[in-house]
Amino acid sequence: MTLRKILIVDDAQVERDNLKNIVSSAGYDSMTATSGKDALEKVKQFNPDLIFLDIVMPEMDGFATCRELTKDAATKNIPVIFVSSKDAEADRVWAQLQGAKAYVTKPYSEDQIIEQINNFS
Repeated sequence: MTLRKILIVDDAQVERDNLKNIVSSAGYDSMTATSGKDALEKVKQFNPDLIFLDIVMPEMDGFATCRELTKDAATKNIPVIFVSSKDAEADRVWAQLQGAKAYVTKPYSEDQIIEQINNFS
């Protein structure tokens, strides 16, 4: 699978900007969303090849968003990578049960984000 487009979902502007800079510097197109509901709309518009998704967000959290994505035939094959400050093993397990393919803990390094992209390229 060749990745070209990456959706970044986080309610924090600083996190969105940071991830967007990393993704763009690596040569990928990116779009951002500020909540789970916003992400579901942007997925239909942007048709991303990969999604970086925060967990703690207003309206719809990352877990619920991931469940919605994985139960929809049109989006179930888009890899979802959680990027979260939640660092408990239970969160990692729950993320996997919701359909996430990977989990990165904040604060993260540019190398960790690029490594995740490369894992799905």
